[in-house]
Amino acid sequence: MKDKMIKGILYLIGAGPGDPKLITLRGKECIQSADVLIYDYLANPIFLSWANPKAEIIYVGKKGGTDHIQQEEINELILQKVSTGKKIARLKGGDPFIFGRGGEEAEILADQGIPFEIIPGITSAIAVPAYAGIPLTHRRFTSTVAFITGHEDPTKERSNINWEKITTGAGTLVFLMSMARLPHIVAQLHKNGLSPHTPVAIIQWGTRPRQKTLVADLQSVVKRVSEEGVGAPSIIVVGDVVQLRDKLQWFEKRPLFGKTIVVTRARAQSSIFSQKLSELGALPIEFPTIRVFGCKDYKLLHEAINRLASYQWIIFTSVNGVDFFFQQLHTLGKDSRSLGNNQVCAIGPETASFLRQKGIIPDYVPPEYQAESIIAGLLKLGVKGAKILIPRAAVARDILPEKLKEQGASVTVVPVYETLPDEGDTANIIDLIQEKKITMVTFTSTSTVKNFAAAFQKHNKNVSELLKEVDIACIGPICAREAEALGLKVHIIPKDYTIAALTDNIVLYYQK
Repeated sequence: MKDKMIKGILYLIGAGPGDPKLITLRGKECIQSADVLIYDYLANPIFLSWANPKAEIIYVGKKGGTDHIQQEEINELILQKVSTGKKIARLKGGDPFIFGRGGEEAEILADQGIPFEIIPGITSAIAVPAYAGIPLTHRRFTSTVAFITGHEDPTKERSNINWEKITTGAGTLVFLMSMARLPHIVAQLHKNGLSPHTPVAIIQWGTRPRQKTLVADLQSVVKRVSEEGVGAPSIIVVGDVVQLRDKLQWFEKRPLFGKTIVVTRARAQSSIFSQKLSELGALPIEFPTIRVFGCKDYKLLHEAINRLASYQWIIFTSVNGVDFFFQQLHTLGKDSRSLGNNQVCAIGPETASFLRQKGIIPDYVPPEYQAESIIAGLLKLGVKGAKILIPRAAVARDILPEKLKEQGASVTVVPVYETLPDEGDTANIIDLIQEKKITMVTFTSTSTVKNFAAAFQKHNKNVSELLKEVDIACIGPICAREAEALGLKVHIIPKDYTIAALTDNIVLYYQK
Protein backbone atom coordinates (compact mmCIF):
# COMPACT_ATOMS: atom_id res chain seq x y z
CA MET A 1 0.00 0.00 0.00
CA LYS A 2 1.45 3.32 -1.09
CA ASP A 3 1.88 6.02 1.50
CA LYS A 4 -0.57 8.80 0.99
CA MET A 5 0.91 12.25 0.47
CA ILE A 6 0.60 14.30 3.62
CA LYS A 7 -1.59 17.29 2.89
CA GLY A 8 -2.20 20.36 4.95
CA ILE A 9 -5.34 22.40 5.18
CA LEU A 10 -6.15 25.94 4.10
CA TYR A 11 -8.48 28.20 6.07
CA LEU A 12 -9.99 30.80 3.77
CA ILE A 13 -10.79 33.52 6.29
CA GLY A 14 -12.91 36.61 5.86
CA ALA A 15 -11.06 39.25 7.88
CA GLY A 16 -13.97 41.68 7.99
CA PRO A 17 -14.10 45.31 6.88
CA GLY A 18 -11.25 46.78 8.92
CA ASP A 19 -12.33 47.14 12.55
CA PRO A 20 -10.39 44.24 14.14
CA LYS A 21 -13.28 43.45 16.47
CA LEU A 22 -15.48 42.52 13.52
CA ILE A 23 -13.58 39.34 12.66
CA THR A 24 -15.27 36.09 13.71
CA LEU A 25 -14.12 33.99 16.66
CA ARG A 26 -13.45 31.10 14.29
CA GLY A 27 -11.32 33.35 12.13
CA LYS A 28 -9.20 34.39 15.10
CA GLU A 29 -8.78 30.75 16.19
CA CYS A 30 -7.43 29.77 12.77
CA ILE A 31 -5.00 32.70 12.67
CA GLN A 32 -3.63 31.67 16.06
CA SER A 33 -3.13 28.03 15.08
CA ALA A 34 -1.77 28.52 11.55
CA ASP A 35 1.77 27.63 10.48
CA VAL A 36 1.62 30.12 7.60
CA LEU A 37 -0.37 33.36 7.39
CA ILE A 38 -1.01 34.82 3.91
CA TYR A 39 -2.74 38.18 4.02
CA ASP A 40 -4.08 40.94 1.74
CA TYR A 41 -3.78 44.73 1.74
CA LEU A 42 -7.12 45.37 3.46
CA ALA A 43 -6.60 42.90 6.32
CA ASN A 44 -6.00 44.83 9.57
CA PRO A 45 -2.31 44.57 10.66
CA ILE A 46 -3.48 43.85 14.22
CA PHE A 47 -4.38 40.34 13.05
CA LEU A 48 -0.69 39.61 12.48
CA SER A 49 -0.01 40.01 16.20
CA TRP A 50 -2.35 37.08 16.87
CA ALA A 51 -0.24 34.67 14.83
CA ASN A 52 2.01 32.08 16.40
CA PRO A 53 5.48 33.66 16.83
CA LYS A 54 6.91 30.78 14.76
CA ALA A 55 4.42 31.22 11.93
CA GLU A 56 5.58 32.36 8.51
CA ILE A 57 3.83 35.59 7.51
CA ILE A 58 3.50 36.46 3.82
CA TYR A 59 2.05 39.65 2.36
CA VAL A 60 0.33 39.39 -1.03
CA GLY A 61 -1.12 42.91 -1.02
CA LYS A 62 -3.70 43.60 -3.70
CA LYS A 63 -4.08 47.37 -3.65
CA GLY A 64 -6.15 49.00 -6.34
CA GLY A 65 -4.21 51.13 -8.82
CA THR A 66 -0.73 49.80 -7.93
CA ASP A 67 1.51 46.92 -8.95
CA HIS A 68 0.89 43.81 -6.93
CA ILE A 69 1.29 40.08 -6.98
CA GLN A 70 -0.97 38.46 -9.57
CA GLN A 71 -3.79 36.08 -8.60
CA GLU A 72 -2.09 33.22 -10.45
CA GLU A 73 1.03 33.72 -8.33
CA ILE A 74 -1.08 33.71 -5.15
CA ASN A 75 -2.70 30.44 -6.25
CA GLU A 76 0.72 28.88 -6.81
CA LEU A 77 1.93 30.10 -3.42
CA ILE A 78 -1.10 28.63 -1.68
CA LEU A 79 -0.61 25.24 -3.35
CA GLN A 80 3.08 25.24 -2.55
CA LYS A 81 2.58 26.00 1.15
CA VAL A 82 -0.37 23.73 1.78
CA SER A 83 1.31 20.76 0.03
CA THR A 84 3.96 20.74 2.80
CA GLY A 85 1.33 19.54 5.25
CA LYS A 86 1.03 22.83 7.10
CA LYS A 87 -2.00 24.77 8.30
CA ILE A 88 -2.41 27.84 6.11
CA ALA A 89 -4.50 30.86 7.11
CA ARG A 90 -5.45 32.81 3.98
CA LEU A 91 -6.68 36.16 5.25
CA LYS A 92 -8.85 38.22 2.92
CA GLY A 93 -10.52 41.57 3.58
CA GLY A 94 -14.29 41.47 4.06
CA ASP A 95 -15.85 38.17 3.09
CA PRO A 96 -13.86 35.82 0.82
CA PHE A 97 -16.90 35.03 -1.35
CA ILE A 98 -18.03 38.64 -1.93
CA PHE A 99 -15.79 39.95 -4.73
CA GLY A 100 -12.80 38.51 -2.92
CA ARG A 101 -11.84 35.79 -5.42
CA GLY A 102 -12.24 33.31 -2.59
CA GLY A 103 -14.24 31.06 -4.89
CA GLU A 104 -11.34 30.93 -7.37
CA GLU A 105 -8.82 30.03 -4.66
CA ALA A 106 -11.16 27.37 -3.24
CA GLU A 107 -11.63 25.86 -6.72
CA ILE A 108 -7.87 25.42 -7.11
CA LEU A 109 -7.74 23.54 -3.81
CA ALA A 110 -10.76 21.41 -4.66
CA ASP A 111 -9.21 20.46 -8.03
CA GLN A 112 -6.09 19.28 -6.22
CA GLY A 113 -8.02 17.40 -3.52
CA ILE A 114 -6.59 19.62 -0.80
CA PRO A 115 -8.73 20.10 2.36
CA PHE A 116 -10.00 23.59 3.01
CA GLU A 117 -12.46 25.43 5.23
CA ILE A 118 -14.38 28.59 4.38
CA ILE A 119 -14.73 31.03 7.26
CA PRO A 120 -17.17 33.80 6.31
CA GLY A 121 -16.39 37.39 7.18
CA ILE A 122 -18.51 40.51 7.63
CA THR A 123 -18.40 42.06 4.19
CA SER A 124 -17.59 45.74 3.87
CA ALA A 125 -20.67 45.99 1.63
CA ILE A 126 -22.91 45.92 4.70
CA ALA A 127 -20.57 46.89 7.56
CA VAL A 128 -19.19 50.13 6.10
CA PRO A 129 -22.61 51.66 5.36
CA ALA A 130 -23.73 50.63 8.87
CA TYR A 131 -20.75 52.46 10.40
CA ALA A 132 -21.73 55.51 8.33
CA GLY A 133 -25.31 55.34 9.66
CA ILE A 134 -26.84 54.07 6.40
CA PRO A 135 -29.16 51.02 6.54
CA LEU A 136 -29.16 49.35 3.13
CA THR A 137 -32.83 48.44 3.45
CA HIS A 138 -35.61 50.28 5.24
CA ARG A 139 -39.37 49.76 4.99
CA ARG A 140 -40.00 53.41 4.14
CA PHE A 141 -37.43 53.44 1.36
CA THR A 142 -36.63 50.05 -0.17
CA SER A 143 -36.69 46.31 0.38
CA THR A 144 -34.08 45.49 -2.26
CA VAL A 145 -30.31 45.92 -2.45
CA ALA A 146 -27.71 44.98 -5.06
CA PHE A 147 -23.93 44.56 -4.66
CA ILE A 148 -21.87 45.45 -7.71
CA THR A 149 -18.12 45.33 -8.30
CA GLY A 150 -16.36 48.08 -10.17
CA HIS A 151 -13.44 45.76 -10.84
CA GLU A 152 -14.58 43.03 -13.20
CA ASP A 153 -12.30 40.41 -14.73
CA PRO A 154 -10.21 42.42 -17.24
CA THR A 155 -9.98 39.41 -19.58
CA LYS A 156 -13.74 39.46 -20.29
CA GLU A 157 -14.73 40.78 -23.71
CA ARG A 158 -17.71 42.69 -22.32
CA SER A 159 -19.19 43.66 -18.96
CA ASN A 160 -21.88 41.40 -17.53
CA ILE A 161 -23.36 44.26 -15.49
CA ASN A 162 -26.83 44.94 -16.88
CA TRP A 163 -27.04 48.63 -16.05
CA GLU A 164 -30.62 49.02 -17.21
CA LYS A 165 -31.86 46.28 -14.91
CA ILE A 166 -29.85 47.12 -11.81
CA THR A 167 -30.80 50.79 -12.08
CA THR A 168 -34.49 49.97 -11.94
CA GLY A 169 -34.38 46.60 -10.18
CA ALA A 170 -32.84 47.44 -6.80
CA GLY A 171 -33.61 50.29 -4.42
CA THR A 172 -30.09 50.48 -3.00
CA LEU A 173 -26.93 49.98 -5.05
CA VAL A 174 -23.64 49.23 -3.29
CA PHE A 175 -20.45 49.41 -5.37
CA LEU A 176 -17.19 47.86 -4.14
CA MET A 177 -13.70 48.53 -5.56
CA SER A 178 -15.19 51.22 -7.78
CA MET A 179 -13.54 54.56 -7.09
CA ALA A 180 -11.37 54.48 -10.22
CA ARG A 181 -14.53 53.95 -12.28
CA LEU A 182 -16.80 56.41 -10.47
CA PRO A 183 -17.35 58.69 -13.52
CA HIS A 184 -18.26 55.64 -15.64
CA ILE A 185 -20.67 54.35 -12.98
CA VAL A 186 -22.38 57.74 -12.63
CA ALA A 187 -22.69 58.04 -16.41
CA GLN A 188 -24.28 54.59 -16.71
CA LEU A 189 -26.75 55.28 -13.90
CA HIS A 190 -27.72 58.62 -15.55
CA LYS A 191 -28.01 56.97 -18.94
CA ASN A 192 -30.29 54.24 -17.60
CA GLY A 193 -32.81 56.47 -15.91
CA LEU A 194 -31.62 57.17 -12.37
CA SER A 195 -32.54 60.68 -11.22
CA PRO A 196 -29.61 63.14 -11.01
CA HIS A 197 -30.88 64.04 -7.52
CA THR A 198 -30.47 60.48 -6.19
CA PRO A 199 -28.46 60.57 -2.92
CA VAL A 200 -24.97 59.05 -3.02
CA ALA A 201 -22.56 58.30 -0.15
CA ILE A 202 -18.84 57.63 -0.57
CA ILE A 203 -17.33 56.04 2.56
CA GLN A 204 -13.54 55.80 2.69
CA TRP A 205 -11.65 53.60 5.16
CA GLY A 206 -14.95 52.42 6.60
CA THR A 207 -15.12 51.04 10.18
CA ARG A 208 -11.65 52.46 10.96
CA PRO A 209 -10.79 55.56 13.00
CA ARG A 210 -9.86 57.37 9.77
CA GLN A 211 -13.31 56.79 8.23
CA LYS A 212 -14.47 59.65 6.02
CA THR A 213 -17.97 59.99 4.55
CA LEU A 214 -19.00 62.23 1.67
CA VAL A 215 -22.69 62.67 0.80
CA ALA A 216 -23.79 64.24 -2.48
CA ASP A 217 -26.27 63.60 -5.25
CA LEU A 218 -25.62 61.72 -8.47
CA GLN A 219 -25.06 64.80 -10.60
CA SER A 220 -22.45 66.37 -8.27
CA VAL A 221 -20.67 63.40 -6.67
CA VAL A 222 -17.78 63.14 -9.14
CA LYS A 223 -16.90 66.81 -8.70
CA ARG A 224 -17.22 66.61 -4.90
CA VAL A 225 -14.95 63.56 -4.72
CA SER A 226 -12.30 65.41 -6.72
CA GLU A 227 -12.60 68.56 -4.59
CA GLU A 228 -12.39 66.72 -1.25
CA GLY A 229 -9.75 64.20 -2.24
CA VAL A 230 -11.72 61.07 -1.36
CA GLY A 231 -10.14 57.94 -2.82
CA ALA A 232 -9.76 54.20 -2.39
CA PRO A 233 -10.55 52.10 -0.48
CA SER A 234 -14.15 53.29 -0.50
CA ILE A 235 -17.68 51.94 -0.67
CA ILE A 236 -20.23 53.72 -2.87
CA VAL A 237 -23.87 53.64 -1.77
CA VAL A 238 -26.57 54.92 -4.15
CA GLY A 239 -30.21 55.26 -3.10
CA ASP A 240 -32.71 57.08 -0.92
CA VAL A 241 -31.52 55.25 2.23
CA VAL A 242 -28.51 57.57 2.22
CA GLN A 243 -30.86 60.27 3.57
CA LEU A 244 -31.00 58.41 6.90
CA ARG A 245 -27.33 59.14 7.61
CA ASP A 246 -28.13 62.55 9.11
CA LYS A 247 -30.25 60.85 11.75
CA LEU A 248 -28.43 57.55 12.25
CA GLN A 249 -24.72 58.33 12.00
CA TRP A 250 -22.95 57.26 15.19
CA PHE A 251 -19.38 56.14 14.51
CA GLU A 252 -18.11 59.56 13.43
CA LYS A 253 -19.89 61.25 16.35
CA ARG A 254 -17.75 59.63 19.03
CA PRO A 255 -15.97 62.27 21.15
CA LEU A 256 -12.40 61.52 20.01
CA PHE A 257 -13.21 60.60 16.41
CA GLY A 258 -10.52 61.83 14.04
CA LYS A 259 -7.92 62.31 16.78
CA THR A 260 -4.60 60.47 16.48
CA ILE A 261 -3.06 60.03 19.93
CA VAL A 262 0.41 58.69 20.72
CA VAL A 263 0.60 56.40 23.77
CA THR A 264 4.07 56.27 25.32
CA ARG A 265 3.39 53.80 28.15
CA ALA A 266 5.29 50.52 28.45
CA ARG A 267 4.10 47.98 25.90
CA ALA A 268 2.57 45.68 28.52
CA GLN A 269 0.42 48.51 29.90
CA SER A 270 -0.37 50.54 26.80
CA SER A 271 -3.10 48.24 25.46
CA ILE A 272 -5.65 49.20 28.15
CA PHE A 273 -5.14 52.92 27.55
CA SER A 274 -5.18 52.41 23.77
CA GLN A 275 -8.41 50.44 24.01
CA LYS A 276 -10.11 53.24 25.99
CA LEU A 277 -9.02 55.81 23.41
CA SER A 278 -10.13 53.60 20.53
CA GLU A 279 -13.59 53.06 22.04
CA LEU A 280 -13.98 56.84 22.14
CA GLY A 281 -13.14 57.12 18.45
CA ALA A 282 -9.43 57.98 18.49
CA LEU A 283 -6.69 56.28 16.53
CA PRO A 284 -4.12 55.33 19.21
CA ILE A 285 -0.53 54.86 18.08
CA GLU A 286 1.51 52.85 20.56
CA PHE A 287 5.04 54.20 20.87
CA PRO A 288 6.35 52.62 24.09
CA THR A 289 9.29 54.51 25.55
CA ILE A 290 9.83 52.17 28.52
CA ARG A 291 10.51 48.46 28.80
CA VAL A 292 9.67 46.84 32.13
CA PHE A 293 11.35 43.58 33.14
CA GLY A 294 12.28 41.63 36.23
CA CYS A 295 15.50 42.08 38.17
CA LYS A 296 18.45 39.77 37.52
CA ASP A 297 18.92 39.13 41.24
CA TYR A 298 16.07 38.85 43.75
CA LYS A 299 18.20 38.01 46.78
CA LEU A 300 17.28 41.21 48.66
CA LEU A 301 13.58 40.82 47.89
CA HIS A 302 13.56 37.18 48.96
CA GLU A 303 15.22 38.16 52.24
CA ALA A 304 12.58 40.86 52.78
CA ILE A 305 9.73 38.46 51.98
CA ASN A 306 11.07 35.89 54.44
CA ARG A 307 10.94 38.50 57.22
CA LEU A 308 7.70 40.26 56.27
CA ALA A 309 6.46 39.91 59.84
CA SER A 310 9.14 42.35 60.97
CA TYR A 311 7.66 45.21 58.91
CA GLN A 312 4.69 47.25 60.09
CA TRP A 313 4.02 48.80 56.67
CA ILE A 314 4.50 47.87 53.00
CA ILE A 315 4.17 50.73 50.50
CA PHE A 316 3.46 49.81 46.89
CA THR A 317 4.11 52.73 44.53
CA SER A 318 2.93 51.19 41.24
CA VAL A 319 1.10 48.34 39.57
CA ASN A 320 4.45 46.99 38.35
CA GLY A 321 5.74 46.91 41.91
CA VAL A 322 2.74 44.83 43.00
CA ASP A 323 3.04 42.51 40.00
CA PHE A 324 6.73 41.63 40.40
CA PHE A 325 6.49 41.46 44.20
CA PHE A 326 3.73 38.85 44.02
CA GLN A 327 5.54 36.91 41.32
CA GLN A 328 8.46 36.42 43.71
CA LEU A 329 6.12 35.79 46.66
CA HIS A 330 4.66 32.87 44.69
CA THR A 331 8.15 31.72 43.64
CA LEU A 332 8.92 31.24 47.34
CA GLY A 333 5.73 29.20 47.79
CA LYS A 334 3.86 31.95 49.60
CA ASP A 335 0.69 33.91 48.88
CA SER A 336 -1.24 36.96 50.10
CA ARG A 337 -1.64 35.41 53.57
CA SER A 338 2.03 36.29 54.17
CA LEU A 339 0.99 39.95 54.34
CA GLY A 340 -1.58 39.27 57.06
CA ASN A 341 0.27 41.24 59.76
CA ASN A 342 1.32 44.14 57.54
CA GLN A 343 -0.48 47.38 56.92
CA VAL A 344 -0.45 48.21 53.24
CA CYS A 345 -0.33 51.56 51.47
CA ALA A 346 -1.15 51.76 47.75
CA ILE A 347 -0.16 54.91 45.90
CA GLY A 348 -2.85 55.50 43.31
CA PRO A 349 -6.22 53.83 42.67
CA GLU A 350 -4.80 51.60 39.92
CA THR A 351 -2.24 50.19 42.35
CA ALA A 352 -5.00 49.73 44.95
CA SER A 353 -7.22 47.97 42.43
CA PHE A 354 -4.43 45.60 41.41
CA LEU A 355 -3.74 44.78 45.06
CA ARG A 356 -7.41 43.89 45.54
CA GLN A 357 -7.06 41.43 42.65
CA LYS A 358 -4.28 39.82 44.70
CA GLY A 359 -6.55 39.56 47.72
CA ILE A 360 -5.17 42.58 49.59
CA ILE A 361 -7.37 45.53 50.57
CA PRO A 362 -5.04 48.51 51.16
CA ASP A 363 -5.19 50.17 54.56
CA TYR A 364 -4.37 53.54 53.04
CA VAL A 365 -4.67 55.06 49.57
CA PRO A 366 -3.44 58.69 49.64
CA PRO A 367 -5.87 61.22 48.13
CA GLU A 368 -2.90 62.87 46.37
CA TYR A 369 0.17 61.16 44.99
CA GLN A 370 2.90 63.58 46.00
CA ALA A 371 5.34 62.75 48.78
CA GLU A 372 4.18 65.51 51.17
CA SER A 373 0.55 64.35 51.01
CA ILE A 374 1.49 60.69 51.39
CA ILE A 375 3.67 61.40 54.45
CA ALA A 376 0.95 63.51 56.09
CA GLY A 377 -1.59 60.72 55.73
CA LEU A 378 0.79 58.01 56.96
CA LEU A 379 1.78 60.07 60.00
CA LYS A 380 -1.85 60.19 61.09
CA LEU A 381 -1.88 56.38 60.87
CA GLY A 382 1.15 56.05 63.15
CA VAL A 383 3.95 55.48 60.67
CA LYS A 384 6.43 57.50 62.73
CA GLY A 385 9.14 55.14 63.97
CA ALA A 386 7.65 52.22 62.03
CA LYS A 387 9.59 49.71 59.99
CA ILE A 388 8.59 50.12 56.32
CA LEU A 389 9.24 48.05 53.17
CA ILE A 390 9.01 49.75 49.75
CA PRO A 391 9.20 47.32 46.79
CA ARG A 392 9.68 49.48 43.69
CA ALA A 393 11.67 50.08 40.50
CA ALA A 394 15.45 49.75 40.68
CA VAL A 395 15.79 53.40 39.67
CA ALA A 396 13.22 55.80 41.14
CA ARG A 397 12.96 59.14 42.93
CA ASP A 398 14.15 58.92 46.56
CA ILE A 399 11.98 61.70 47.97
CA LEU A 400 9.42 59.38 49.62
CA PRO A 401 11.85 57.11 51.54
CA GLU A 402 13.96 60.13 52.53
CA LYS A 403 11.00 62.00 54.00
CA LEU A 404 9.84 58.87 55.83
CA LYS A 405 13.30 58.56 57.37
CA GLU A 406 13.11 62.20 58.44
CA GLN A 407 10.01 61.23 60.45
CA GLY A 408 11.93 58.50 62.24
CA ALA A 409 10.81 55.55 60.17
CA SER A 410 13.13 52.68 59.30
CA VAL A 411 12.81 52.27 55.54
CA THR A 412 13.95 49.34 53.39
CA VAL A 413 13.81 49.99 49.66
CA VAL A 414 13.99 46.82 47.58
CA PRO A 415 14.15 46.76 43.76
CA VAL A 416 11.54 44.41 42.27
CA TYR A 417 11.72 45.45 38.61
CA GLU A 418 13.84 47.45 36.22
CA THR A 419 13.04 49.84 33.42
CA LEU A 420 14.98 50.63 30.27
CA PRO A 421 14.27 52.97 27.40
CA ASP A 422 12.31 51.31 24.62
CA GLU A 423 12.64 52.51 21.06
CA GLY A 424 9.75 52.12 18.67
CA ASP A 425 9.52 53.32 15.10
CA THR A 426 10.76 56.85 15.80
CA ALA A 427 11.15 57.71 12.12
CA ASN A 428 7.49 56.90 11.50
CA ILE A 429 6.36 59.10 14.40
CA ILE A 430 8.52 61.96 13.12
CA ASP A 431 6.95 61.62 9.66
CA LEU A 432 3.42 61.61 11.10
CA ILE A 433 4.12 64.69 13.23
CA GLN A 434 5.66 66.58 10.32
CA GLU A 435 2.69 65.63 8.13
CA LYS A 436 0.41 67.05 10.90
CA LYS A 437 -1.25 63.67 11.41
CA ILE A 438 -0.61 63.48 15.17
CA THR A 439 -3.12 65.29 17.37
CA MET A 440 -1.76 64.53 20.84
CA VAL A 441 1.11 62.86 22.68
CA THR A 442 0.42 61.42 26.14
CA PHE A 443 2.94 60.92 28.95
CA THR A 444 2.30 58.81 32.06
CA SER A 445 5.61 59.23 33.94
CA THR A 446 8.75 61.30 33.97
CA SER A 447 10.57 58.37 32.36
CA THR A 448 8.22 58.39 29.36
CA VAL A 449 8.98 62.09 28.86
CA LYS A 450 12.76 61.67 29.13
CA ASN A 451 12.90 58.61 26.90
CA PHE A 452 10.60 60.15 24.30
CA ALA A 453 12.86 63.19 24.03
CA ALA A 454 15.99 61.03 23.92
CA ALA A 455 14.59 58.96 21.04
CA PHE A 456 14.15 62.09 18.93
CA GLN A 457 17.51 63.53 19.86
CA LYS A 458 19.07 60.47 18.22
CA HIS A 459 17.41 61.66 15.02
CA ASN A 460 18.70 65.20 15.58
CA LYS A 461 15.19 66.45 16.38
CA ASN A 462 14.40 68.94 19.12
CA VAL A 463 11.30 67.62 20.86
CA SER A 464 9.90 71.05 21.76
CA GLU A 465 10.21 72.26 18.18
CA LEU A 466 8.79 69.03 16.79
CA LEU A 467 5.76 69.05 19.09
CA LYS A 468 5.00 72.77 19.09
CA GLU A 469 1.68 72.22 17.25
CA VAL A 470 0.81 68.96 19.03
CA ASP A 471 -1.33 68.79 22.19
CA ILE A 472 0.43 67.34 25.25
CA ALA A 473 -1.28 65.42 28.05
CA CYS A 474 0.52 64.44 31.27
CA ILE A 475 -0.85 62.16 33.96
CA GLY A 476 0.26 64.41 36.84
CA PRO A 477 2.18 67.55 37.84
CA ILE A 478 5.57 65.84 38.31
CA CYS A 479 5.33 64.39 34.81
CA ALA A 480 4.17 67.77 33.50
CA ARG A 481 7.13 69.59 35.09
CA GLU A 482 9.48 67.22 33.29
CA ALA A 483 7.75 67.97 29.99
CA GLU A 484 7.80 71.71 30.60
CA ALA A 485 11.51 71.55 31.42
CA LEU A 486 12.01 70.31 27.86
CA GLY A 487 10.11 73.29 26.49
CA LEU A 488 6.80 71.51 25.90
CA LYS A 489 3.48 73.23 26.51
CA VAL A 490 1.31 70.89 28.59
CA HIS A 491 -2.39 71.18 27.81
CA ILE A 492 -3.87 68.50 30.10
CA ILE A 493 -3.10 67.51 33.72
CA PRO A 494 -5.96 65.62 35.40
CA LYS A 495 -6.78 66.24 39.04
CA ASP A 496 -6.62 62.49 39.72
CA TYR A 497 -3.42 60.97 38.41
CA THR A 498 -4.93 57.90 36.77
CA ILE A 499 -5.39 56.63 33.21
CA ALA A 500 -9.17 56.86 33.62
CA ALA A 501 -8.94 60.51 34.69
CA LEU A 502 -6.44 61.26 31.93
CA THR A 503 -8.81 59.75 29.36
CA ASP A 504 -11.77 61.73 30.72
CA ASN A 505 -9.77 64.96 30.59
CA ILE A 506 -8.72 64.33 27.00
CA VAL A 507 -12.40 63.98 26.07
CA LEU A 508 -13.32 67.19 27.95
CA TYR A 509 -10.45 69.06 26.33
CA TYR A 510 -11.62 68.27 22.80
CA GLN A 511 -15.27 68.82 23.61
CA LYS A 512 -14.38 72.38 24.61
